[in-house]
Amino acid sequence: MKIFRFALIAAAMLTASVGIAQNNRGNATVVAQNYDISDNLDLQAVASIFGESRDLEDFERRINDPSAQISNLDLNNDNYVDYLRVVEVGESDVRVIVIQAVLGQDQFQDVATIEMERQRNKTVQVQIVGNSYIYGPNYIYEPFYYSTPLFFDMFWMATYRPYYSPWYWGYYPTYYSYWRPMPVFRYHSHIHSHIDGRNRYSYTDNRRLVRADRMYSSVRGNSLERQNPNRSFTSRNENVNNRRALETTRDSRSRNSITDGNLRSSNRSEGVGRIQNADSRTISSGRATTVNSGRQRVSSEEFSRSRSSNATLRSDRATIQNSGTLRSGNSSSIRRESAPASSRIERSSRISSQPSRTFSQPSSSSSRSSAPSMSRSSSPSMSRSSAPSMSRSSGSSGGGGRSSSGGGMTRGGR
Repeated sequence: MKIFRFALIAAAMLTASVGIAQNNRGNATVVAQNYDISDNLDLQAVASIFGESRDLEDFERRINDPSAQISNLDLNNDNYVDYLRVVEVGESDVRVIVIQAVLGQDQFQDVATIEMERQRNKTVQVQIVGNSYIYGPNYIYEPFYYSTPLFFDMFWMATYRPYYSPWYWGYYPTYYSYWRPMPVFRYHSHIHSHIDGRNRYSYTDNRRLVRADRMYSSVRGNSLERQNPNRSFTSRNENVNNRRALETTRDSRSRNSITDGNLRSSNRSEGVGRIQNADSRTISSGRATTVNSGRQRVSSEEFSRSRSSNATLRSDRATIQNSGTLRSGNSSSIRRESAPASSRIERSSRISSQPSRTFSQPSSSSSRSSAPSMSRSSSPSMSRSSAPSMSRSSGSSGGGGRSSSGGGMTRGGR
């Protein structure tokens, strides 16, 4: 019965482990997806850091800080994150800030532009526009800062001069050091903490500054586009216009995959649950049968053992009571205390196995022998008279005799 019970438990555990493993394999397929170059630089994080900077030089330092690792771009595939330089051009109330990746000697690739325009009411509208080669056309975010950055007014001062990064390939600031790109899924988790949630980032496909491309054509960098013309965003991602559409498609696929995975998991769990419930009922019934039969068997054995012990005890007591009291030579009584049955039996065996002893002394009226003579019989039998007898003589030369326990002794009278 125990072997059967253990076999049922092992089968239930094996079935549950197989179901869990299949469930884990089903969930693992949900997170699998193909990543794009545009996954390696979050424009919302760029917009957030831009609003926290003191000026454009500080902005360039922040997006290249090795400790922050805002960028994860490796466009030249040298297994190191590319340095991002900042170049500014201006015209009237418009400022265009270009972010370029340094790919080699005199090789630059535009990544995104920050386009600023001051309105008549002195407010500033800002748009972060992703490069069409990397993000697809019209991938734009408009940040609305909870507090207007202090350096915005500086752009329209009479003494202001546009910023142009002095750094290039092989010549970088002292704070900068190379680091290797991290996996894209880890970068997404990492960059989330660098986006200020107090700001609002609105997506739009309407570009406000239609003249921006013309303004920064003198500083444009498109080395990667020229080297790999067939690797544009639309070529890398079929049936998708820009990164926004790619994110929407991924979200819908993830939701469908999660729904299908949950459905499969629920079906597996239901099947495993039914098997486990059936096994549990079988095991419970087996345990109940085993316990009940065990209790009956133990009770019967205890009852039989108790009856035999009581019978043995009663027989021993009857034997002791019938044997009576043994008397010694000086007529003193010996009491025997109660003892276990085994002790009584052993003690009776010793008594019966002792050899008989006979003390004899010649009868004489005037003298007593100096020492009694003792003879042992070879037979270990003991004879006991049914009743003690004693005779005394009436004269001076009379003698008396007393017999006890298989021996005789005669004493002369005085």
